[in-house]
Amino acid sequence: MSDIVDKAVAALNERMQDGFDGSAKFEIEDEGEILVDGSGARRATPEDEAECTLTATAETFESILSGEMNPTAAFMSGKLSVDGDMGVAMRLGSAMG
Repeated sequence: MSDIVDKAVAALNERMQDGFDGSAKFEIEDEGEILVDGSGARRATPEDEAECTLTATAETFESILSGEMNPTAAFMSGKLSVDGDMGVAMRLGSAMG
């Protein structure tokens, strides 16, 4: 189990206390996956499906979570890729603050 994923789940649940209307999966390269939906954030299982999938390195993901990197800037620079519903990804970015 990845400490990075565990810390990210805790941080996401803390930041998104108002919930999230949608479902998104974070794929953190070489670390694991996190599912975010109306129930909060948790480790994703292979069966979990989401409206969009966001993929980044652990370093990029940690920078986004810490607020050092803007998710939109990460996407525009190619450090974050989004597959699926871009509207859901944008709502997730807003929900994360």
